[in-house]
Amino acid sequence: MRIKILLKCTVCGEENYITEKNKKQNTEKIKLKKFCWKCKGHTLHEERPKK
Repeated sequence: MRIKILLKCTVCGEENYITEKNKKQNTEKIKLKKFCWKCKGHTLHEERPKK
């Protein structure tokens, strides 16, 4: 069962990326270092469920 999630920048709060994850295999929240266009650099992005 795959669900769509948003990746939200922890610095500015901008939602920059949409991705999918397997809910049964990955129960913890995803945290990735991605590029934020608003911050103009690589920052930590955390998972937020898509509505």
